[in-house]
Parts: sequence; structure tokens; C-alpha cells
Amino acid sequence: MLSMSSIRRCALFLLVATLPVSLHAQGRNQKKDSDEPPVQGSTVGYIDDAVVGSQVRVRFDAAFGDSQIDMAEYLFAQSGSNGGTAAGPKPGLASNLNFQQLYMHGEYAPKKFLSFLVDVPVRWMQPLSFDPATLSNGEVGFGDHGGLSDVSAGFKLAALASERQYLTFQFVGTFPSGDPGKGLGTDHYTIAPTLLYYRKVTDRFTLESQFGDSHPIGGDTPGFAGDVVEYGAGPSYVAYKSDKVQFTPVIELVIWKIFGGMWNDPTTPANMSTISSADANNIINLKFGARTTIGKNTSFYVGYGHALTSANFWYQQILRVEYRRSF
Repeated sequence: MLSMSSIRRCALFLLVATLPVSLHAQGRNQKKDSDEPPVQGSTVGYIDDAVVGSQVRVRFDAAFGDSQIDMAEYLFAQSGSNGGTAAGPKPGLASNLNFQQLYMHGEYAPKKFLSFLVDVPVRWMQPLSFDPATLSNGEVGFGDHGGLSDVSAGFKLAALASERQYLTFQFVGTFPSGDPGKGLGTDHYTIAPTLLYYRKVTDRFTLESQFGDSHPIGGDTPGFAGDVVEYGAGPSYVAYKSDKVQFTPVIELVIWKIFGGMWNDPTTPANMSTISSADANNIINLKFGARTTIGKNTSFYVGYGHALTSANFWYQQILRVEYRRSF
């Protein structure tokens, strides 16, 4: 039978033996926690997320009323309605088109200030009407198509990463993986450096913004693709908050400014070239939405956007639904 002194010696031995293991495990947990993002995540739905963290995201867009489909080759390749080497959809120049896009996005953050990301989109499109001058007698315009669109990959690097704010540089490259003849891609590479900012002003009010440039590389027709500078801001306010659920309405103003580039204008009179300059065109969209956060890692976003500019737009209306899970 063990004496009290023997029991005390055994207990002391166990304490000394397990203390390094406990301290090592505690250090590992602290290191793991320090690598996690200090804030829960972005609440906006259209402006890019400045917060660096590991996540998966599934996003679905439904866009309506695109009458300028190949402007600066931002969404679609140059229309093939004029013949030549243009890689875009043909025959005919669509004067009204709807499209949908499903994005499967993954982001991995080995550190709280650095992450790597990839975006794999699938697109569907439905032309609704065509410029009759771009179709021969009895010719039918191109039909509905769907499939893999242009895949993107890149990284985010945060210069500031705290509980209240993030200042992040994002660099994304897009590859011409979609079939341009089916309206699934732009037929050129793109690089997009962007500066992102997240600021938690109060416990309920947050402001997010971005400023960046989408620069095309390559393409069939020199000068047809143009630079697109995108910038905007989105304030959000937590309207409801409980232990498990948070509901946050958000409003976003997103602006695209085009430098250089061209597009095929379906309103051009017959017997004239449909190609017009896209330089200095502005496209302004206002987005309304709300994000519902469940627990610490899961959120859903539903939003609606409408073009404020009547002369230039890539779509008149857009509906977005998103699921996001962070780790």
C-alpha cells in the first residue's frame, strides 16, 4: 500500500513530467489562434473582402439586360458578328442578353496576413434579341450556351490586420479557360491588382471599400480589350444580433471606369461599322443586400443590383445569392 509521501512524490513526478507537454500544447494553441483572422469577415456582397482568412464560398449571379456584351472585353470576347478573327459568339450581335454565373471560390490563409485563392466559375447565357443588320436574310443568331468560364487565382497580403481594420493588397490573374465562341470567356489573360479596406467603426457599423484595375493581356484584336478601373464603398449595419444569429443590411456603390478598348454597338445604323470606342465610359451600379451570419463561421448573402447609368452598362439588373463558410 502506498504511503502519503509516496503518493505526493508520484503526483509531483506526474506534474513535472506533463508540464512541458502542457506548455507545448498551450503554445501551439496560441500560435494557431494568432494565425486566425481577428475579425469575423466581410459583410458586403459585391466589393471584394479585405479580411484575410481560410474560407469556401459558393456564389450565384443572375444578370439581366446586357446590351453591350463585348465592351472592352470585360465579360465577353469581341463579338464575331463582323467576321474576321474575333473569337466571340456568332452569328449575329446580341442586343439583349441574360446570363448566370456560379462561382466556386476557395481561400487558404497560412497566416492571418497572407492567403491564396482560386475561383472556378460556370456560366450560362441566353441571347434574347439581335441587331438585324448583323444577320443575313433568314440567318438565325447564336443560341444558348453554358459551361466553364475563365478561372482565376491569386493572393491577398494584408499590411494591416487587427480587430478593427484590414488594409489588404489583392492580386488576381484570370486565365482564358472559357470557350469565347460560346460566350463563356474573354479569350485573353487578365491581371487585377486591387487595394481593399475594412473598417469596423463601431460594434454594429462597418465600412468597406476597394480600388483596383483589371488589365487585359492578349486578345484577337489589338486594342479591343481595355483597362477597367473598379472602385466602390459599402457601409453595413448590424440590425439584429443574438448569441447565434446576426442580420446585417448593406448598401454598396460600385463604379467601373473604362480606359481604352472598343465595343460593338447594336444601335449603330445599318451600313455602318458597329465598332465604337469604349474609352472613358462609366458604369455605375447600386447594390442592396443583407448578410445573415449563423454562429462564427457560416453566413448567407442575398442582394440586388441596378445600373444607375443609362448609356453604359454590362447588365441592367443583377441578383446575387451567396453561401460562405470560414475556417
